[in-house]
Amino acid sequence: MQTWLKASTHNSKGACLRRFGRSLCMSLGLCLSLLALPLYAAQTQPALITTLTPVADWKNLTYITQAFSEIALKNEYDVAKHRVRKWRIPVRVFIEHQVGDRALHTQLVQMHLAHLAEITGHDIQLVDTLSEANLHLVFTRQSQWESEVTRLMGPSSAKNVHGSVCMAKFALNANSEIDRAWVIIPVDQAKMHGKLVACVVEEITQVLGLPNDSEKVFPSIFNDKTPQDLLTGLDYILLKLLYSNQIRAGMTAKETLPIIQAQLAQWQRDGTLTHADKTVRQGELYPLLGY
Repeated sequence: MQTWLKASTHNSKGACLRRFGRSLCMSLGLCLSLLALPLYAAQTQPALITTLTPVADWKNLTYITQAFSEIALKNEYDVAKHRVRKWRIPVRVFIEHQVGDRALHTQLVQMHLAHLAEITGHDIQLVDTLSEANLHLVFTRQSQWESEVTRLMGPSSAKNVHGSVCMAKFALNANSEIDRAWVIIPVDQAKMHGKLVACVVEEITQVLGLPNDSEKVFPSIFNDKTPQDLLTGLDYILLKLLYSNQIRAGMTAKETLPIIQAQLAQWQRDGTLTHADKTVRQGELYPLLGY
């Protein structure tokens, strides 16, 4: 079984990479001029619980529980009810470079993979050859975008490239465990929309088992109407829930509910929820992008 995902074409906050200077900022397509593009976060309210307000109230336990169901147990392009999907085997990532800026793209991926491994406790590493990998990430160009999607994800996925900036897909075994995934990023297209970093972060995160995009979940990289390019405190908690030892691939929403409620109550007591926004920003990409 395969699930495919995409990142939408919404624009996000432009931010230069301080460590690398202006030339790298231009390379990423995250120039200061992008700050004039529309930002939707201030107008977007969480819709799962209508009485909540953004930012301050995402730590409500009921809201997080419903957010997990919305992002982990649904898909962007179907209405079916899904079971928990996650990796059990180590994730091994091979990067195929079809365009320049190899060192930059590798560094962005390495930093995000290290952050995901730290958050989830799962074994996630880069490898040197495709034969070692179960996650194949391709940096390509717009002119090869459709052909690359067809090559790696199949003709049915290629029908959905229009309106997408980048795309990902994962395959499941009989136990609802993810055992293979693909991410394709057309660099020139992503830079044109100011979304190169967002594509790296969102697509790799989604193929860990958080496949849905939803305007109901805020603040989150999984909400196409918000300017987040990097993981938020809520995304951090959703990842930690998904990869907690008690949550197993194949579980239904009903089966996960008491586990999630108990875990969130514990995190509320020990300060994990309170400090989530600060903790998630310890990832290497945050100071790099000026957060």
